[in-house]
Amino acid sequence: MNCSLRGLFLLILKKNSAMYFYDTVTAAVNGLKQRGYTKDFNLEENCIVCHEDKYHPEDFDITEVYRYEGNSDPADEAVVYAIEGKNGDKGVLVSGYGISADEMTDEMVKKLTMGHNE
Repeated sequence: MNCSLRGLFLLILKKNSAMYFYDTVTAAVNGLKQRGYTKDFNLEENCIVCHEDKYHPEDFDITEVYRYEGNSDPADEAVVYAIEGKNGDKGVLVSGYGISADEMTDEMVKKLTMGHNE
């Protein structure tokens, strides 16, 4: 991921009362980690994972979303999700969209899309 990625971002808050704005993907990830979102989630087809732990769509909530668009390269487009598991675990998921989007089940697409529209 390009550390100097800048662009338009979208912030959606569900549980937090304060608003946060980050200019870059790196700033968003670092800011979320400082605020307790310490797990590094990866996207699989039907869940998100951190080490051996798997979280299916019903096992987590999206608490914040930051969307970034690359200035010239569509491959630089990314979404940063602040995730909170039903068990209290908090972490960050960075995912591409558009051309660089990962393959997912319809259920995961719906969950991640709901994070943009709530």
